[in-house]
Amino acid sequence: MYGSLRQAPGTGSEAGAGAGSGPPGGNRARHRRAALGAASAVGALLLSACSGASDDGNGALPPKPSQRPKSTAPFWVNPDSKAARQVNTYGKDDKAADARLVQRIAAQPVAEWIGIDDPEGEAHGFTEAAAKADREALLVLYNIPHRDCGSYSRGGASDGNAYRAWLDGVLTGIGDRPTTVILEPDALPHIEDKCTPQQFHEERYALLTEAVGKLKGLAHTKVYLDAGNPHWIKDPGRMVEPLKRAGIAQADGFALNISNYQTTQENTTYGKKLSAMVGGKHFVIDTSRNGNGPAPGGDDPENWCNPRGRALGTAPTIRTGDPQVDAYLWIKRPGESDGTCKGGPKAGAWWPTYARELARNADGAKKG
Repeated sequence: MYGSLRQAPGTGSEAGAGAGSGPPGGNRARHRRAALGAASAVGALLLSACSGASDDGNGALPPKPSQRPKSTAPFWVNPDSKAARQVNTYGKDDKAADARLVQRIAAQPVAEWIGIDDPEGEAHGFTEAAAKADREALLVLYNIPHRDCGSYSRGGASDGNAYRAWLDGVLTGIGDRPTTVILEPDALPHIEDKCTPQQFHEERYALLTEAVGKLKGLAHTKVYLDAGNPHWIKDPGRMVEPLKRAGIAQADGFALNISNYQTTQENTTYGKKLSAMVGGKHFVIDTSRNGNGPAPGGDDPENWCNPRGRALGTAPTIRTGDPQVDAYLWIKRPGESDGTCKGGPKAGAWWPTYARELARNADGAKKG
């Protein structure tokens, strides 16, 4: 294990965080992995209320996922996500209570992680489906060479040229459709925590800078670089140089807490300190599983991997109540495993038991 509260197995896998949720209208190639009221109202934003699911105990099945109000969450809800498929399966099996729990995930816009086999087809399929629904696609690019330091999500493109070719496919697929991109989870924090060997640093900075520039060259694309979380790179000042060398000046901002469980409040405090050091850049926070905060044990390096007792966090929204926080997003796909730990399947694999636990625990969660 590397660092404290590592994210990588939670942010991706060789199987994919988005596996099984093929892009409508596109080639269903394998994927790799796979809120916002005013700050004073965040604690009261219950997922059960915004999911549209019935939970009155009368055995009623939830409705099919629909799009969230655009003024609150303009991101696309995939009606064929793994969570939505699970809801359908529970319905066929007359498991209405389980269906209503997983509906709390299926009803929300969750990021789509672009795989390696058909980046153009996947990016086109997701963005086209989002545009047809008058919504914005939320994509994660996670294919940097030497990814994840040999752990659960190890891999990535074979070299810089392979990465550039893959990225070009993504760019063509996105085109001029409105899209928010979370760029390469772990890539910069793993430079700073010395997990990524020194000989790969210059190439990584060059690839990230190119990616930011090309993505921002598209008509309607926003880009956020990953900057870790407050319990990984604890001093935000350590992320300043990596972000600058990776092109933060041209990006829209940075992302925090990807696939982790740190509270929204801690991430906000950390993000504001970091923002002040990088020209006032805005940031987004992954709230997908931080409803109960991190697992007990402080900075135990195993706490990132399928911790029990966690909960869904604040639902995705652009109404954060803070002008520097652009959105609370579900970047990690709730219900997908962090890796083969604590009884979990391989990283990125759908795990219905964990999905139900996250949803069930959300009722009593403080949500950051």
